[in-house]
Parts: sequence; structure tokens; C-alpha cells
Amino acid sequence: MELKPYRDSWPADDRHANFKAEVACYSVADPLPTLENLSAGSGIPVECLVRYVLVKWAASGSEALIAMGPIVFEQMREHVRRAEAAGSDVARVEAYERLRSMISWLGAGSGGSDSA
Repeated sequence: MELKPYRDSWPADDRHANFKAEVACYSVADPLPTLENLSAGSGIPVECLVRYVLVKWAASGSEALIAMGPIVFEQMREHVRRAEAAGSDVARVEAYERLRSMISWLGAGSGGSDSA
């Protein structure tokens, strides 16, 4: 099994830009040494551990949101902070659109609709 880091570029208005940035950031590290050590210690094959990690994350809904929450929450807070600092309705609407997009993405990760 070959796990590759995600290296790509995307336009700033890509609706999945935050997710792509996260994938690019977190896929720099190679998870296989950790899983190989866990496999050696537990006797569980690496392929089974990879499947476990993926299914647990995909099926966990709120657990997955909590795990990624601090990063996403800070991004959301920054959108609001910038809009309030600008003090205009245009900036607030732009922040709303960014927040709506992020919430829609989070909903998709928890089994909800991907459109707000």
C-alpha cells in the first residue's frame, strides 16, 4: 500500500479549499511507521488498522468534528473577527458565506447534507 502526500493547488474560492489545505498539511507526515509499530505490538495487520482508522473517522460524526474542531473553530472565529473589524455589511455577508461553506462541509463529514 502506498500512501501519498496531497500536493495540489486550488483557487481561493474553491468550496473545499479549507479541507484541501488540511489534507495537504496533515498528509506530509507518513502514518505508516506508527501503524506498523502498532501492528507489531498488537498483532493486528496494518491493512486492518488503516481500515479501522478510516471507518472510525468516517463513522464517528461528532467525534470527528470534535477532533478537528479547534482548528476549524479558530478559522471560523477569524472570519467573524475580520468581518467585525471591517465593520461593513459587505464584510459580514462575505464572512457569512465563508461560515456557511465551512458548516456545509462539516455537515457532509457527519452524514448531513453538503449544502446549507
